[in-house]
Amino acid sequence: MPRIRTNSSTAEDLLIELDRDRTRAEPLHRQVAASIRESVRAGRLRHGASLPPTRTLAAGLGVSRGVVVEAYQQLVAEGYLTSRAGGYTQVALEQGGTADGGREAAPAAPAGAQGAALTVDFGYGHTDVSTFPRAAWLRSVRTVFAATPNERFAYLDGRGVPELHQALADYLNRVRGTSASPRHTVICSGFGQGVSLLVQVLAARGARRLAVEDPSPDDDARPLAAAAGLDVVGIPVGPDGIRVEELEKADADAVVLTPSHQWPTGGVLSAAARARVIRWAQRRGALVIEDDYDAEYRYDRAPVGAIQGLAPDHVVYCGTASKTLVPGLRLGWMLVPPHLVDDVARAKLLADRGSSVIDQLTFADFLARGEFDRHLRRMRPVYRRRRDALLAALDARLPELVPTGVAAGQHVVAWLPPDLDEAAVVAAAARRGVALRGVARYRLDPAGPGGLIFGYATLSERAIAAGIAGLARAVTDVRGPRGAAT
Repeated sequence: MPRIRTNSSTAEDLLIELDRDRTRAEPLHRQVAASIRESVRAGRLRHGASLPPTRTLAAGLGVSRGVVVEAYQQLVAEGYLTSRAGGYTQVALEQGGTADGGREAAPAAPAGAQGAALTVDFGYGHTDVSTFPRAAWLRSVRTVFAATPNERFAYLDGRGVPELHQALADYLNRVRGTSASPRHTVICSGFGQGVSLLVQVLAARGARRLAVEDPSPDDDARPLAAAAGLDVVGIPVGPDGIRVEELEKADADAVVLTPSHQWPTGGVLSAAARARVIRWAQRRGALVIEDDYDAEYRYDRAPVGAIQGLAPDHVVYCGTASKTLVPGLRLGWMLVPPHLVDDVARAKLLADRGSSVIDQLTFADFLARGEFDRHLRRMRPVYRRRRDALLAALDARLPELVPTGVAAGQHVVAWLPPDLDEAAVVAAAARRGVALRGVARYRLDPAGPGGLIFGYATLSERAIAAGIAGLARAVTDVRGPRGAAT
């Protein structure tokens, strides 16, 4: 754990209370030591946290400096604190530490039936946060603090800062083929909040039904729409994305699509199907919510433009930094049709008074400098190598699995042969130390072939090979000796 330098400067920071009744109280230095000792044991003072200088703490407590010095010396001798000449006095123990400087034994992690702890996690959505371009981001932070007028740090309207609107419009029009106007851009805290704002606005305008792809994520649009009182209807997905003929029968007021790389199957909606979706939206006065979640990562195909560029009056384009930079930024953006932008901005303002101005300005500078493009150029070959390692391992160890959606993104779906039950394979894999998810949990209609979702963004090529080897053993476990021999 990195050392934390907080350098508290007041007695109140340590919550030390002294009983000054000399007839019954312990000596003051023992009271100070006991209070700090309890704070360390309870985890209120974390490992590496810096304590106030002795003079500062003594002044805050109204005692002589010698009282605090004696308390600190006692805690250093016990192993709770560490101190060096000219440096900070810091907490030496971690939460739950023992007085001899050791750690209490942590409970063992649960093991599967085979006695294996989880070692390889193919979970989807775990972007490799270790690759975040910290130095470039820091340069943009410094630029923001050096050059931004003071008034920019005040409250703004619900759409966000103009600098980011312009930078995003320039980037998205150039790279994603959108028809973006800075005036119609709303900044949000990721896709989850963006779709929540849209659902609120649609429900207030009388919408009754939201269509979603089937399968589709179960942790954003679907529960949010249901909570807002909208009916949610699943539209089956084929090899090339949503089946538009089923959408046309659904009597929906809006649809959520991932047309450039359907989640999770990886299909790409054809030009003819896109035109048909737009005609459906125009005819019904409906809204298309385009989730462009990972279009920047492509390996074996030409870029596919956004639907929003075809009909900006009927499509809300949603993008996010979660898959391209890090989820912790909580930065997302929407290109909203003119007739909805004011309502969406008001909903954003009511939700949280607006996203962080400093982060927005930093990202605007990061985009304008070309750092975002450079980061994506660095990451594409990294993710491609991991994808290639996954495909090679599947081909070598489990050739009966059929991968799909491999040309882009950060995950692959592999369809199972009919003799393998999806749930049984997932459970057997966990017992072999491999964590992954099946497609079934993301279906509204339970019917459909079994499939496994392999997220590979955070795994090394060696870990991927080890994970597929463990999965192959799990498949053998499911089939049993006779199936394995066959």
